[in-house]
Amino acid sequence: MHAAGWLGAALFLVAAPALAQDKPNARDAAAIQNCIKARGGSNWKWESCIGIVSEPCAKDKGSMPPSEIMACYAREQLVWDDILNDGFRRLRAKLDDDQQVKLRDMQRAWIASREKTCNFLYDYFQGTMANPMIAACMSRETGRRALYILGFANDAEGK
Repeated sequence: MHAAGWLGAALFLVAAPALAQDKPNARDAAAIQNCIKARGGSNWKWESCIGIVSEPCAKDKGSMPPSEIMACYAREQLVWDDILNDGFRRLRAKLDDDQQVKLRDMQRAWIASREKTCNFLYDYFQGTMANPMIAACMSRETGRRALYILGFANDAEGK
């Protein structure tokens, strides 16, 4: 695939969750929130919650069209995006001005890293199988980041 096609595929993956719907499915959000609560107060235990929506949805990857697999991961990414954004706002509210700038810069660097990391899958594997892998990577990495920020937000609020 030439650069313009690759860029189009990458932009679709970034925008796909937003295009699918504005908010995550309430059941999906509840499932992930309940999983986090059930795992207790340490974010390393929370990582087992990543994939609880997308993996059952995409359980028949061998027989599903790539677009359906990608939609499963996009569903879960919407939830993680909400958790990430909420945690970021909560954490930012507890930081001084200098820390807020560093938090913003850290997030910008993470976004660039996530994009390069996940999009490398297309460069390595190429073809249609790379796109569901990119969607899975985006969802997983967003989930990991959401949990990372959530841990800081909870700590800053004394939770």
